[in-house]
Amino acid sequence: MKKLFEESLQEVLAQSASAAPTPGGGSVSAIAGAFGAAMVAMVGNLTVGKEKYKDVEPEVKELLAQSNQLMKELEELVQADIDAFNNYMDVFKMAKNTEEEKALRAEALQKAAIAATDVPLRIGEATIKGLQVAQKMAALGNKVAISDVGVGAYLGEAALKGALLSVDINIPVIKDQAYVEKAVAKRDELIAEAEALRSKAVEVVKERI
Repeated sequence: MKKLFEESLQEVLAQSASAAPTPGGGSVSAIAGAFGAAMVAMVGNLTVGKEKYKDVEPEVKELLAQSNQLMKELEELVQADIDAFNNYMDVFKMAKNTEEEKALRAEALQKAAIAATDVPLRIGEATIKGLQVAQKMAALGNKVAISDVGVGAYLGEAALKGALLSVDINIPVIKDQAYVEKAVAKRDELIAEAEALRSKAVEVVKERI
């Protein structure tokens, strides 16, 4: 079976729109985050090699490398989210005829729910890195294409908030309250940081347009 990133964009859109359970919200959000990183990378590529920006070229190259790495990381997280959801759904196929089977199923459900919560939190952490890069690129990148850094920042924030809705929907299933409190705190922290980074990045972009 082909991985999602090996399929055409048209095929990905068709699958996303279909009744198939994956790709779902978490993986689609990660794709959006990858596109956000791509927009920032594009501005970096339009800056490197330009005489006007030679003084900032070393820093822009580093930001470009970070964007490229982030795209790879988010590609992996797309598949991780799909796998986590599929594993979660597989639990419901487990037998529950005896008390022992019910206990095993309940334990497997808890593990699967936590795994399906961990991945979107990782997507959130990845998109924060993308927003940090966007904020820096906003001040350094080629002014001709600087609006695309703003696009990247908006997509990064949307990707984070979209992915974290998967945390919200999984939390009620999880019985480990210590884990729940930690996950909710992390979710809130990531959202606040994303909003601040997006705001700063877009503000600089608008000043430079």
